[in-house]
Amino acid sequence: MTIPNIISIIRLLVVPVMVWALIDGSWGLAFAIFVFAGVSDGIDGAIARHFDQQSTLGLYLDPIADKALLTAVFISLGLLGQLPDWLVIAVVSRDILIVSAFLLSYVMGLPMAVRPLFVSKATTVAQIALAASVLGEAAFGIDLGFALDLLIGVTLLLTVASAAAYLVDWLRHMASPDDSDSSESGSP
Repeated sequence: MTIPNIISIIRLLVVPVMVWALIDGSWGLAFAIFVFAGVSDGIDGAIARHFDQQSTLGLYLDPIADKALLTAVFISLGLLGQLPDWLVIAVVSRDILIVSAFLLSYVMGLPMAVRPLFVSKATTVAQIALAASVLGEAAFGIDLGFALDLLIGVTLLLTVASAAAYLVDWLRHMASPDDSDSSESGSP
């Protein structure tokens, strides 16, 4: 077990604590956990690269921890009325669509290389920024007003664009699987 994998497991284990903090109204704790998770994500990646501790387990564990955290935060903030339901549905549906497409292609014997698209990376940045902003707004009693509304709009647009890009990529792959698997591996 590598140090980066242990850090990813810790990130997974703090997800229920964060959900509890949100349900309890402990916004400061939820914000601190979210920041801790973000910082630890950067640290585990740096350790993995710098000390040659990359592993197959880490290739899966790291994005699972990231998605578990973001999904839990978005669903919790939606249920608490801090984010619009339609945005939460879009964010979660995008992830379900991507995972389902990759699983279906695998089950059909046409496994697809996992390639992070630029729009997907931008989507993740927007989703993290939005979650941090909403948590920070509640934790510190500030009002981000129009800036938060703008971030919600940008997050929605990027989420939809990312889902569409992955769908097009998947459809191309399924139509011609041998031509579309030549790119680098990564996580969506």
